Amino acid sequence: MAQIIVRNLDDDVKAKLQLRARRHGRSTEEEVRDILRNAVKDEGGTRVGLGSRISEIFAGLGFEDDIPEQRGQPARPADFDS
Repeated sequence: MAQIIVRNLDDDVKAKLQLRARRHGRSTEEEVRDILRNAVKDEGGTRVGLGSRISEIFAGLGFEDDIPEQRGQPARPADFDS
């Protein structure tokens, strides 16, 4: 396992980390490890776009019609009368 030394850490940052660790019932060192783990958990991985995530959520609900591409089309006001 690697080690990191953080120098010149403000006293109030250290105190807040200690309070946060106590609230979570763990050591300050484990709290810092958890913060760092969460900070980089999505780095280097394949990011899934919003459209793909929405598609996954609604997959299998029975809507199979193609939705026409709207990119580059002028905006049109909604027609609520028809």
